[in-house]
Amino acid sequence: MTSLDKPRDDTAGRPPVLEVTDLTVEFFVDDQWIPAAQDVSYSVAPGEVLAIVGESGSGKTQSSMSLLGLLPPNGRARGSAKLNGREVLGLRGGAQRKVRGKEIAVIFQEPMTALNPVYPIGFQIVEALRSHFSMSPAAARERALELLRLVEIPEPERRFDAFPHQLSGGQRQRAMIAQALSCEPTLLVADEPTTALDVTVQAEILKLITDLKDRIDSGIVIITHDMGVVADMADRMIVMKDGRVVERGATTDVFTRPQHPYTQQLLAAVPHFGRHTSTVVNEKDRTVVDGVALGGPVLELEDLVLEYPKRGSQPVFRAVDGVSFTIAKGEVVGLVGESGSGKTTIGRAAVGLLPVAGGSLRVDGVDMASARKRDLADLRRRVGIVFQDPGSSLNPRIPVGESIGEPLRLHTGVRGTELSRRVEALLDQVHLPRAMRNRYPHELSGGQRQRVGIARALALEPQLLVADEPTSALDVSVQARVLDLFQELQREYGFGCLFISHDLAVVEMLASRIAVMHHGRLVELGTSAQICTQPREAYTQRLVAAVPVPDPEEQRARRERRDALLEAQEPAS
Repeated sequence: MTSLDKPRDDTAGRPPVLEVTDLTVEFFVDDQWIPAAQDVSYSVAPGEVLAIVGESGSGKTQSSMSLLGLLPPNGRARGSAKLNGREVLGLRGGAQRKVRGKEIAVIFQEPMTALNPVYPIGFQIVEALRSHFSMSPAAARERALELLRLVEIPEPERRFDAFPHQLSGGQRQRAMIAQALSCEPTLLVADEPTTALDVTVQAEILKLITDLKDRIDSGIVIITHDMGVVADMADRMIVMKDGRVVERGATTDVFTRPQHPYTQQLLAAVPHFGRHTSTVVNEKDRTVVDGVALGGPVLELEDLVLEYPKRGSQPVFRAVDGVSFTIAKGEVVGLVGESGSGKTTIGRAAVGLLPVAGGSLRVDGVDMASARKRDLADLRRRVGIVFQDPGSSLNPRIPVGESIGEPLRLHTGVRGTELSRRVEALLDQVHLPRAMRNRYPHELSGGQRQRVGIARALALEPQLLVADEPTSALDVSVQARVLDLFQELQREYGFGCLFISHDLAVVEMLASRIAVMHHGRLVELGTSAQICTQPREAYTQRLVAAVPVPDPEEQRARRERRDALLEAQEPAS
């Protein structure tokens, strides 16, 4: 008997919070109904966490959004979805508004699009509270501040009046989680709730969601591609592919004895923290990494200070304070830390998007503090950047082939047949069909768009590549292919790389050294093996302890060790 053949969902005799039966979601496209999810059935018991996993396009998000009537105008849902025995599929108007937020809450994947850009985050939490409860403005404000403290937003009194665009990605996600938890819902649907968060905050958010489940007996449906999160949180899981459930069962059973080939492939693609370390020979001089001889320095930071200027009533903000490290040609250095730690700010300064306020920053021999405009124009030929969101970093109005060729055309003057030949060569290198050069960004998947972003960044054969969270938005199997491609290209081109990420498992796989940032300062710098297995600083120890691994038993032990570590460090802090 396979996991899929087992009785559908055992809720141990307790009536389920949510019972979904034969749910089908379809979209009307080109005069026909196209199924996004077919015959999906599951139930969630009180106090239970069900994980729905699968790649982009598997139907996991659309099947869950249909419960709240959040399908686009060309979508429809059939079947049954009962919340505490009451049918919610097809509710409209006031009946639907009573359910949304109070009985079923959603943590969306993209906080920038889910939060209203014209209202402060505090107002949006207060609005949710006062829509469902009889509360005075003062009481609602106090409760909103309590929620912001709960999700560990720094300076909650000041952030209460901040607009979404004034927060970092992780802070926006925390604000949206605070809003979702505000009414203590019966069912919480979390759609990739920790994708944009660093591991320490992710661990706290998952603990927060678990505490809510235990306190008010909420059922939780977590939609994710992060197998570490599934191993950490889920009691049961279902795996979806092409709109259908291909496997279901207890989380431990599915992880240890996956039955379906797709589940086996998915689990094999997940980076497992603690199992990848680069080999550094001659650590003192760092002359050889993984058998590759290193060149001269391509990025040098010495007591670097970076600041954001005063704006209105906002004072000057020092984002980076006294940071020093170097990156050699051929070396990959991972830069990790929490949201707001200054890691992306360093990446922005390295490509000339932010002025140096103090100390020294040299990029391929050019002093960024004193560089003239002409020097920077020449330097940009030797520096590439891969952005976190390939969808917004590519021009939506031109085909991707033109986007790849644009740096070549602007910096080298290449035109016509020669430009076309070099664009095709770059597409070959990132393993994309040449015919794809005529497609627009919206016609490509997330992984394909990121490959285009990498091809564009490598078009001028840079000496330094800055990669800012290049795989955080990708499915695990797509991420695995992009990381393999990245390693292959790095060996071929030999560029130095500043790899910025909150995913320590990915950084461990790629980087020979890791720099750890906290509140704008460099707290630890060492080899990947040392940072990941023997961290010296208390903050790094907390960071490493918070990394989830795709193994329920091992993750349970890691969680216990983390709790003990936090308890031991509490008096010192």
